[in-house]
Amino acid sequence: MAIKTILVSQPKPQSNRSPYFDLAERQNLKIDFVPFIKVEGVSPKEFRDQRVNLGDFTGVLLTSKIAADHFFRMAEATRFEVPDSMKYFCISEAVALYLQKYVAYRKRKIFFGNQNIHDLVDILKKHKSENILLPCTDILRDVIPNTLEENNIRFTKSVLYRTVAADLSELENVFYDVLVFFSPGGIESLIKNFPDFKQNNTLIATFGATTATAATKNGLKPNIRAPHPKAPSMVGAIEFFIKDNLKKGK
Repeated sequence: MAIKTILVSQPKPQSNRSPYFDLAERQNLKIDFVPFIKVEGVSPKEFRDQRVNLGDFTGVLLTSKIAADHFFRMAEATRFEVPDSMKYFCISEAVALYLQKYVAYRKRKIFFGNQNIHDLVDILKKHKSENILLPCTDILRDVIPNTLEENNIRFTKSVLYRTVAADLSELENVFYDVLVFFSPGGIESLIKNFPDFKQNNTLIATFGATTATAATKNGLKPNIRAPHPKAPSMVGAIEFFIKDNLKKGK
């Protein structure tokens, strides 16, 4: 089948340099963006029910900018004044730099990895005396706490925000050749919004093994998978699929 329309289950890129826009131009595609999931912060009461005291911690492990937002949101909501001595262990430099929104950026208290929990473990091992808080979502990947436990890093997990299905009613009578998903949450949102959804001729593109597994469990067939051996990105995987099908059609 010829691919003409694609729906990406994420917010529209803010930059005009997005590879999706280049793909649309190269392959003459219509690409729309609609987030299938949204983030909601837990209430102060829900946080207190977790029996977590922010004052007990000397460090915070931040896996995303969202985690940083909700850590400081909860600190404000519970009237906890974050001490200047607090150490921040960030999954990436981008998250570390984002902290300037909340604290004065000092190299002696802000550390970061290279987008990988395993990189960050090497840094955390040098700070074994710290008591670390891990602010997270309700669907935190097991690899993060498991890696910390395997390396004897002292930490406490606290759910400060949750991922919920967005309202997709505006898409009820809209059809696309390809639906693109990046997380199991996106798949679950599709099924929650449209419990009678039938894939039929719609192609499903999934990023990562867990997303592909979620699609399969919900009766969907992942037609395009990323990362692909010849295309590590989703954009690359989609374009490879289009070109490969053109060859087969000749």
